[in-house]
Amino acid sequence: MLTETATPEDMPQRELQSLTVQCPSSPRGAQVARRHAVRWMEERGHPPASDISCAVALVVGELAANAVQHGRVPGREFGLLLALDRDAGVLRVEVADAASAKRLPTAAPSSSPDGESGRGLLLVDVLADRWGSTPRSPVGKTVWAELRLEI
Repeated sequence: MLTETATPEDMPQRELQSLTVQCPSSPRGAQVARRHAVRWMEERGHPPASDISCAVALVVGELAANAVQHGRVPGREFGLLLALDRDAGVLRVEVADAASAKRLPTAAPSSSPDGESGRGLLLVDVLADRWGSTPRSPVGKTVWAELRLEI
């Protein structure tokens, strides 16, 4: 479900555990982002085969793949941020790219059953409690999703 824009600053002041990684804007970069996320979740007690780790891997993979496919600017990497608020039981995933011109749709797009693409944001919409995008200064955008730790 797409909701109003929220940022980590909107979250209550709590101790957050976070991971920040820069990845190449290539299909390999999307794979690297997904692997970092799964390893980071495992370090926090969520094994790779757990429901939450699998959900995070899918969300990170889809957002990173979109950044590579639709938000790529030659010579620029994309950024991955994971912020875990254990008190609230929320994990925030952010993928930032350098492309300002391409905007995220206001809702998950419908996809043809026979189509070969177009299901990524549908997966994010199902797995995340909230998601959306915010512009970045001076250029680019950040696409974010928040997942509850109990799936």
